Amino acid sequence: MKIEINNLTKEKIKTGFLKKIAEKAAKFIKIKIPEISVVLVGDARIKSLNKKYRQKNRITDVLAFDCGLQSGGQGEIIICLDQAKRQAKELKHSLKEELAILLVHGLLHLAGYDDEMKKQRDEMIKKQSEILLKLKNSPR
Repeated sequence: MKIEINNLTKEKIKTGFLKKIAEKAAKFIKIKIPEISVVLVGDARIKSLNKKYRQKNRITDVLAFDCGLQSGGQGEIIICLDQAKRQAKELKHSLKEELAILLVHGLLHLAGYDDEMKKQRDEMIKKQSEILLKLKNSPR
């Protein structure tokens, strides 16, 4: 699986760990995606994308797009770095941990999980927690 990481923010951030997380998490989730693009953006960009594609005029933390996965295309995960920082501070954990959570969440969306309804969200959060625990306990 090819994984591309792009940081479109002015913030300097080491992104190598995101590639490792994506590789391991995709194996745990058992999804076969030939290519994944992970993009870090700021508030304005994520708000614009959220409005355009989900008709929600607000900032969100992560968006996932299936760009023809059924026909061998790629998955795209867009993470709002500004929102990730706010959430990490609020939840009292590191930015790196928050980015891992958001990346796994995005991968689960690409695997077909949805979080619009409470029952679906509960199932997705449970799966997300299982994957994050496996990542934490797996060798580096």
